[in-house]
Amino acid sequence: MRALINIASAVACAAILAGCASVYNLPGNAPLGAALADNNVGREVSAYDDDVLLALAFSGGGTRAAAFSFGVLNELERTRAGSSQTKSLLDRVDFVSGVSGGAVTAAYFGLKKRDALTDFRERFLLRNAEEALNTQISLGNIGRALGGGVNNSQFRDWLDRNLFDGARFDSFGDERRPRVWINASDIYNRTPFVFGKTAFDALCSDIRSYRISEAVAASAAVPLAFAPIVLETYPGGCQTQLPAWIERARRDPNAQPLLKSFADANARYHDGSMKYVKLLDGGLVDNYGLSGFSIGMLAAQRPFEPMTERQAVKVRRMMFVIVDAGRGISGDFAQRVEGPSGVELVSAAADTAIDASVRSSYAAFSTLVNDWTSRVKRWRCGLSAAERSRLGAGPGWRCGDVSVFIDRVSFERLGPARAGILNAIPTRFSLPAEQIDLLIEGGADALRGSGPYQAFRRRL
Repeated sequence: MRALINIASAVACAAILAGCASVYNLPGNAPLGAALADNNVGREVSAYDDDVLLALAFSGGGTRAAAFSFGVLNELERTRAGSSQTKSLLDRVDFVSGVSGGAVTAAYFGLKKRDALTDFRERFLLRNAEEALNTQISLGNIGRALGGGVNNSQFRDWLDRNLFDGARFDSFGDERRPRVWINASDIYNRTPFVFGKTAFDALCSDIRSYRISEAVAASAAVPLAFAPIVLETYPGGCQTQLPAWIERARRDPNAQPLLKSFADANARYHDGSMKYVKLLDGGLVDNYGLSGFSIGMLAAQRPFEPMTERQAVKVRRMMFVIVDAGRGISGDFAQRVEGPSGVELVSAAADTAIDASVRSSYAAFSTLVNDWTSRVKRWRCGLSAAERSRLGAGPGWRCGDVSVFIDRVSFERLGPARAGILNAIPTRFSLPAEQIDLLIEGGADALRGSGPYQAFRRRL
């Protein structure tokens, strides 16, 4: 009875504190303005000079995911391919997408390109990114959690000071290789939010001036631990129009659910029915970071998009690498009749939902990529001789000469012993150096041991 009284007292105190503490973030985005035509931050896709498409997706998982993904980048840098052997595969990455911890690596690589390899370990992986955060379990923090979130803008500000140096989306550069997708979750519309031109045009907001750190903080904003990142909508404040595919997807009863929910959300941003967009951890709806790729393919107005015409004619080999640093099975409650306890129950329920989601999303993504590749081939084979010449198809060009490789690179690739060690590393934003280096080495070895990746290399 005494224990029940203590629990009831704690809950009552927390409820009182929650009533007193309201934790929230102010919107960090600016209006686009009627004078600005659009949100281009460089060309939508790059001008390419090779026949390779290489896309990376980095999963969530705190610093563990950031370090494992960084190991994959290191392995790509060590791999030379092509006739000249002057460029590494790192230079040939076309798209990079990230969620939560993986978003940190994706954004920094997108910003710094190969220079990210020189200092990311020291500037982020070895640093304690939790140093400015409230992480203690206390009545005060329970009250803050119930009042909106324990932390508000601390993580964003830490990222700005220590990693991104205040960089904004226009810093991704005109060449746009790689194209970067940072993924969060719109918790009102229950759909992915992909930081990019489409969503910010719908908001009538200027993505060029938006801080990269804020997008990454949104992608990593674990519920209760962080208050949602907030964006303001500016309906009627610009001349942008919603793309035609959004209205078609909304009207089509057979539209893919992912595309339709994304289209509905963007329409609400644009028509003024939502004043604010509230964003939390991208892993809530997509812990592999595949939303940007999937929506780009599903929303394509032409069969080859999100590639350009010229790239679609030139491409011969495509590789999609999904880097999965997700946590494996843990806990011992399956060995006893009682349990899981309250904390274990919350953790197990969250892990079950995320794992079920990513398994189905990976299967759906594989099917989507294969269907898209078939459409690209049919489009290529339907080109006239004049069109082929205009787009740079040279002698010996074959319309069906397009191969696609897809693989999930995970701890499992390293064998049970190493996978067990890496799985035991917690999902934190502060890890000891020895664990960081195990993860970096593991990411490189896991990619090197990938059969589809080695097949892709042989076909270059």
